[in-house]
Amino acid sequence: MSWLRLIRSRRVGIATFWRLMAEHGSAAAALDALPDIARSAGLSGYDACPEGVALAEMKAARQVGARALFRGAPGYPRLLADIADPPPLLWCLGDPAHLLRPMIALVGARNASSLGTRMARKLAEGLGAAGFTIVSGLARGVDTAAHKAALGTGTVAVTAGGVDIVYPSENADLARDLARGGAILSEQPIGLEPQARHFPLRNRIISGLAHAVVVVEAAPRSGSLITAQSALDQGREVFAVPGHPFDGRAAGCNRLIRDGATLARGAEDVLDALDLVPDAPADAPGGAHGDAPADAHGATRNTTRAPEPAPAFPAAPGRTGTAAGAAGGTPTARPAAGKAADAPRDMGALHREILARLGPAPLAEDQLIRDLALAPAAILPELLELEIDGRILRQPGGLVSLAG
Repeated sequence: MSWLRLIRSRRVGIATFWRLMAEHGSAAAALDALPDIARSAGLSGYDACPEGVALAEMKAARQVGARALFRGAPGYPRLLADIADPPPLLWCLGDPAHLLRPMIALVGARNASSLGTRMARKLAEGLGAAGFTIVSGLARGVDTAAHKAALGTGTVAVTAGGVDIVYPSENADLARDLARGGAILSEQPIGLEPQARHFPLRNRIISGLAHAVVVVEAAPRSGSLITAQSALDQGREVFAVPGHPFDGRAAGCNRLIRDGATLARGAEDVLDALDLVPDAPADAPGGAHGDAPADAHGATRNTTRAPEPAPAFPAAPGRTGTAAGAAGGTPTARPAAGKAADAPRDMGALHREILARLGPAPLAEDQLIRDLALAPAAILPELLELEIDGRILRQPGGLVSLAG
């Protein structure tokens, strides 16, 4: 209940959720602290998400047959738990056992060509037969073809809206099949209609669940390229199916290959490059902190740690250097808390200095801390206040920007 109330509280996003958990030790303590944090940021009358709202969402979940998967509890996908910005909870429709097997994501164009949909089916069938669960986004085109082809072997759809909201509506029959023979996941509230801003958040979950992302047809500004970028930021393998240079739907894939993605002509290319052995589930029943899967070449990160059952607070996810790369910089260490970093500074002036260094383009928090030459302990609480005040946005991957 406390986790759900905290993540649904106004102006509390994923990054803020984990920051509050790290600072206060539990969701209940963070909820108690929120009004004071908001007041110090200049907001009056701030209230955390009421219990009634959380109870209503839980009731709605029961009515549609969804169950909650909390990070740190059994059943939560291990690979997803270890990204920089994991969802605190996921709503799951269908069989969560599909989440315990190793997964590969297949994404691509909504207006896929007949060759593209045929390739998606071939890949999904081949990878499914090899023991992998196929992950995609339930969109028309490549996503639809991949889900349908993998229904017999295991497939998971990640939605941008509520787990009970089918988008596009033409996939209503497919969604029912997934709820019966696969699984549907979402971090959004039950009943939420998807908006444009929800799709990049959905994409990070698709890539975070998987050992690798395979892109089948993508225009130069396709959302599939956002998924591919998320995969790179998360340390995943990226594959792309090449296409004809005159076909605009192939431009994104051809660019990925030019920039270093592995060319995929079929499931065999993906399997040979990954060299994974999916005979046993990639995620032990212990959930987010189970043992690492068998992996001949160390394709997955070793994240073995002591189990942390929910609602006990799991360790806050750490950021990797890839976040700085995503913002166009290079990974840098945080500054040591030396004499200059420890010097007291007027908070109003510090807020102005932080805002002056930010713009609409995301910047890595580590880079901001380095630029300000202050200790992280002096800056992070002020970032939290500025976010609660609605003046900055904390984004996936440890990035921060000015609010629009």
